[in-house]
Amino acid sequence: MIVPSLLMAMAIIGYPILDLAWTSSQEVSRFGKLTGFAGWENFAEVFGDQLFWDSLWRTGIWTFFVVVGTLAVSLPVAIILNDDFYGRGLARVIIMLPWSVSLTMTAVVWRWALNGRAGLLNATLMDIGIIDQPVEWLATASTAFVVEILVGILVSIPFTTTILLGGLSAMPQDTYEAAMVDGASGWHQFRYITLPLMKPFINIAIVLNVIYVFNSLPIIWVMTEGGPANGTDILVTYLYKLAFRFGQLGKAAAISLIMFGVLLVFTLLYVALVSRGEEDAAPEDEKEA
Repeated sequence: MIVPSLLMAMAIIGYPILDLAWTSSQEVSRFGKLTGFAGWENFAEVFGDQLFWDSLWRTGIWTFFVVVGTLAVSLPVAIILNDDFYGRGLARVIIMLPWSVSLTMTAVVWRWALNGRAGLLNATLMDIGIIDQPVEWLATASTAFVVEILVGILVSIPFTTTILLGGLSAMPQDTYEAAMVDGASGWHQFRYITLPLMKPFINIAIVLNVIYVFNSLPIIWVMTEGGPANGTDILVTYLYKLAFRFGQLGKAAAISLIMFGVLLVFTLLYVALVSRGEEDAAPEDEKEA
């Protein structure tokens, strides 16, 4: 019963990959017409382009800080929402509501809020006396990239909190009751009970967030379009420019394959490391069995 669905999934996923591989080995006109075999020429041009390496490095920074920041915020939020308090249902709805808004609309709102002349953020900071003149938040690459990372963290919190909250809801409460009887403090309960039991859900959140953030286009594209001077470009925005602005579809296909390879290698390595860590942490009798 699993085989038909598995074959369908492999066809849906496999065909675009094969098509990309074929396109990346061809000379392609800006209208998508294959004009001849190019071999590895597209990959050679990509690897010889300094913008590609800058975008790759920036993609790593973007992915790392957004994923780590999201986990650092989402875990305490999930723990708070898991407690029984008055208004918990409303609090959960408020946390989850941003998840229903498209990333593009969220990025548009933030671009308006960060406008250097009439933005809400500048107006608020000036009203409370933190700044005395407007700040051009998106005018310089260093400032704009930091702001985009913060926005990326904010929009990733609802999804990650949902995963972690599901894990917390499934935890056995008798373990905590036994720990409280033994005199364990809240920190010790978190360190020795919550974190170990939450590892599978944290691992899922890490893998899914890395995949989503690594491929995320709307935030950076809507807010700065990779500018100024390509200073906030990541691989997916660089790819978008090559394909839809400059018509270099062969190079864009090559970058797509590279991105797929990077994510595949990361996922396999991370799963292998997690599996090895679980085996090392298993009791000796389980290892012998």
